Amino acid sequence: MNFTKLKEEIIQYSKQIGIDKIGFTSASPFVELKERLRVQQENGYQSGFEESDIEKRTNPQLLLPQAKSIIAIAIAYPSKMKDAPRSTRKDPRGIFCRASWGTDYHLVLRDRLSKLEEFIKQKVPEATLKSMVDTGELADRAVAERAGIGWSGKNCAIITPEFGSYVYLGEMITNIPFDPDQSIEDRCGSCNKCVDACPTGALIQGGQLDSNKCIAFLTQTKGFLKEEYRTKLGNRLYGCDTCQTVCPENKGKDFHLHAELEPDPELVKPRLKPLLTMSNREFKEKYGHMSGSWRGKKPIQRNAIIALAHYRDKTAVPVLLELIENDPRPVIRGTAAWALGKIGEQSSLPRLMHLMEKEQDSDAREEMEKGIALLKSES
Repeated sequence: MNFTKLKEEIIQYSKQIGIDKIGFTSASPFVELKERLRVQQENGYQSGFEESDIEKRTNPQLLLPQAKSIIAIAIAYPSKMKDAPRSTRKDPRGIFCRASWGTDYHLVLRDRLSKLEEFIKQKVPEATLKSMVDTGELADRAVAERAGIGWSGKNCAIITPEFGSYVYLGEMITNIPFDPDQSIEDRCGSCNKCVDACPTGALIQGGQLDSNKCIAFLTQTKGFLKEEYRTKLGNRLYGCDTCQTVCPENKGKDFHLHAELEPDPELVKPRLKPLLTMSNREFKEKYGHMSGSWRGKKPIQRNAIIALAHYRDKTAVPVLLELIENDPRPVIRGTAAWALGKIGEQSSLPRLMHLMEKEQDSDAREEMEKGIALLKSES
């Protein structure tokens, strides 16, 4: 079979189904990546969300024994929001990162990969294919880099010449022996803006990330957030865009190519106080289609409380006291008590002291003590 012609047909078809960039590479092991991942593990830099087996992450043959090639795809997403609502002193808002705008990208990329699979199967019925997006074993960035989608930036994102780093990535392993594409030369050079701008110093050096310090990771954790990171969170509810927004390669890059990736301004920049009393059902109905909802409402609500502390929003005091008294989750009760201390509304002190007497959870009590100490220090 003429695989060169098939490759051209796949490229043309990919444009018709809404794939913005496509590249091809061999299915040989990712040797350099293997060493980097080993160092990441040794240093404790991994988040725990990724595949833990380094062999599976770096050897495509373990996932598809007859693998010959990998097809990498990229879909561009918007970086600017039209008609963004304003945050006000009495009605502050939080923000979801750009990668969580619109419909969950896992669904969007799986749709494109599924269509691509069908197309290839029609052309080559005996083809074997295995697609994955983000949660698969392979490292998306390593595949995209080798397939010429873009280069791996110092901000640990794939940067494309056309769309900057505002792209979602997916890949498909196959037994078809396609000619590999050329990788793109790294254009970061001496620029270190992302490393310097990282709020928590999570970018250890260009291209190396300590996930446990990364705000994007921290916003997805479910427990108490370390106090050193609470002040860095700002009004972020999910994810962090700092290392992308400071990147010179992203300047002027804003693509609105896919209707399902367009943000609903009221959802991605929501009012903070209503988030705190939202039921599971309401949260699922409103936010269930977004990738930022995958961990449930608890991390989002905890982050919203920290954002209210960031704004020192005194109008939030009644709802925070209500949470401390009635919410069944220690993380929410404790974080709300700490937030009251940061907000500094003295009238909340007597009730907070009374509520601490009834608190049974030791971690929540510790946060209440912090809140009370902060309030007393300002009196």
